[in-house]
Amino acid sequence: MSLESLLNQELQAQSPSALEADLTHVSTQLLARGEMLATAESCTGGLIAAACTALAGSSQWFERGFVSYSNAAKSELLGVDAALIAAQGAVSEAVVRAMAEGALAHSAAQASLAVTGIAGPTGAAAGKPVGTVWFGWCVAGRTHSEVQHFPGDRAAVRAATVAHALARLKSLLQ
Repeated sequence: MSLESLLNQELQAQSPSALEADLTHVSTQLLARGEMLATAESCTGGLIAAACTALAGSSQWFERGFVSYSNAAKSELLGVDAALIAAQGAVSEAVVRAMAEGALAHSAAQASLAVTGIAGPTGAAAGKPVGTVWFGWCVAGRTHSEVQHFPGDRAAVRAATVAHALARLKSLLQ
C-alpha cells in the first residue's frame, strides 16, 4: 500500500470537511499573527504534517515537521532528556510537553503541536491502554497538554489523533 493511500485511508475515518475547516482556520490564524507552525509527531508518524501541507499555501504558515517515533529520535531531534523518557515513559505528559517545547527550540516556528501515544494493536502498558494519546501545544508563549483515549484500530486512533490535535490548536489560536 502506498503512503498516499495509507494517509487517505486513515484520514477518511473522520470528516474530511471538518479537518479541512480546522486547517483553514489554523492557517488563517497563524497568517494573521505572522507565525509559523512546527509539529513533533510520534504515533502519527507525520500524518499531521501531511494534513497541514495538503492545504495549498501551507508554506506560508507551516515551518517543519519532526517525526520522532523512537525514544532516541525524541532526544536527538527535539532535545527531550533521555532520563525523562526513562522515568516517565515516552507516552506521558512530561514527554509531550518537552516535545512541543523542543519543536519550537529546534525550528523557526512560533507555535507547535506534539503527539505521543499508543496507536496499537500492541504497545499497551499498565495504565496506558491502546488508544492513549498525549497532546502538547505551545501557543502564545504557553505550553498546554492533555490526554485522550481513543477507541478503534490503529488507523482510527491515528486519524482521531490528527483531528483532535488540529481542532484543539484551532481553539488555542482563537
